[in-house]
Amino acid sequence: MDHEQLAALRRDLHRHPEPAWCEYRTTSRIVEEVERIGVDELRVGPELLDGDTRMAVPDGETLGQWRERAREAGAREDVLDQCAGGFTGALATVDGGDGPTVALRVDIDALPITEADDRTHAPARAGFRSGTEGYMHACGHDAHAAIGIGVLEAVVESDFAGTFKLLFQPAEEVIGGGRAVAESGVLDDVDHLLALHIGLDHPTGEVVAGVNGFLAVRQFEANFRGESAHAGGHPAAGRDAVQALATAVQNLHAIRRHEDGATRVNAGVVSGGTASNIVPESATLEGEVRGETTELMEYMSDRAESVVTHAAGMHGCESEVATLAEAPSAESDAALADVVYAVAEGVEGVDSVVHSAPLGGSEDATYLMERVQERGGRASFVGVGTDHPGGHHTPTFDVDERSLAIGVDVLAGAIEQLG
Repeated sequence: MDHEQLAALRRDLHRHPEPAWCEYRTTSRIVEEVERIGVDELRVGPELLDGDTRMAVPDGETLGQWRERAREAGAREDVLDQCAGGFTGALATVDGGDGPTVALRVDIDALPITEADDRTHAPARAGFRSGTEGYMHACGHDAHAAIGIGVLEAVVESDFAGTFKLLFQPAEEVIGGGRAVAESGVLDDVDHLLALHIGLDHPTGEVVAGVNGFLAVRQFEANFRGESAHAGGHPAAGRDAVQALATAVQNLHAIRRHEDGATRVNAGVVSGGTASNIVPESATLEGEVRGETTELMEYMSDRAESVVTHAAGMHGCESEVATLAEAPSAESDAALADVVYAVAEGVEGVDSVVHSAPLGGSEDATYLMERVQERGGRASFVGVGTDHPGGHHTPTFDVDERSLAIGVDVLAGAIEQLG
């Protein structure tokens, strides 16, 4: 694919953002491109996901609304049927004969963010701003999918020897899809796994051969249950769930950090109560903990649960904590990063190659990396720099489309080198 074709595909996907497990139209568009190129096997939705380990799946009504929106946007009916129930995503396989099995993972979901609409924002100015208000590709997954298609076409047209698997993974933004793919076993034969992310505060022309520093993460929901009462007439008769929640929020941020590495905690969403004159009987907190290692994340998680339990008890309330989603830490294999590094040095448009750099965040590609590494394979998370005027997860995020061809050339070149 040339630059214009890559940019056109990326812009088409950008106009139609879909959140986790709702990527119906996106999956349909990917299927069309994969079939155009031609592969030996194409799996969609349930064929590449373990249904029991999907996390953070929306309710049926929400899934149905997004499916209907995708139908109105031109999604193929056969793909919609295959993706019923939010089983989105695709896995394309190319059989190149004897040789290793090499896989590339790209993610495809968008975020619940309203995209900027002023003329200084390139997608708005050029006419490919999100057409779905309240949602946008604010982390570059539209570019990831386009690069994946470009890599697939390049590998098919090359002398690659071995098996190539291209995974279009759903639900990364909610840390919900990686484990379901890993547990399905579709990557259990992989010798070399590459995962892609664009940007990450690296400029256009810079490539990170092996990203490290993944923070293990667990997202949780804490529910507090008390007893309502008249706030003026009988305030002492109530058991205030919001007061318990407020105590929990303060003390979550008071959890002692650990000497073995970085730890994080955040109370991101809080809600409760029904009226100002009623002692609130219920409240909910959505939060997350992270750690430089999986063990450090578990340290934070254990203490977070203890905080919630004791905060509830202080105010005569009950509580329960449920895990919404989680992902482990992981490390890129230096030997595989060496291959990417060597290829990137010879790619047009690349002016800086970094062997390793920290992510500073979390990613559920770590489930896939861990799965491959546990079975004797190697994995590396590759960063392709791009100039983005707004940071990741902001209304003004955008990518420098010159990075698309760089991503294709680096990844396709590494895959061909491995074959």
